[in-house]
Amino acid sequence: MKTWTKNIEINAPIEHVWKFFNGSLEEMQKIMPQIVENTPVKVTEEVVGSVYRQKYKEGKHIQEYDVETFEYLDKPDKKRLKVGFTLANLFEIMALYELRKINESKTSFTYTVTNRPLKWLVKLFLIFASEKVVVKFVDRVKSVAEAEISN
Repeated sequence: MKTWTKNIEINAPIEHVWKFFNGSLEEMQKIMPQIVENTPVKVTEEVVGSVYRQKYKEGKHIQEYDVETFEYLDKPDKKRLKVGFTLANLFEIMALYELRKINESKTSFTYTVTNRPLKWLVKLFLIFASEKVVVKFVDRVKSVAEAEISN
């Protein structure tokens, strides 16, 4: 199992950043353009336990998996969303998005992802895995949020 965590300050209000994680497919696609579908399978009132079927396009291939919500917090100064899914029966992935209000126009964003291989052969690939994807993602969230705010 491997875990990566990256934190970044975003020059945008917390509610503006939160909408990318807690909004429509269109908002989600701004920071995760490979997600082509996000269909509710089971929606709970408290959000935790909700399941969405996502379709993810990588090149010409489309992967389909169910994303379950394990944690959900939506307070004015702190937001937290933890989701998990199994990718191609090879990896169990947990993603934690945490937002903390620094002030009215600045947000702290922490992204933690845990990748657990489900097959022994895949464990070898994790040895060489880097945090490059995690860094790229937090940078994308920052650039998209700040670009929208400046427009």
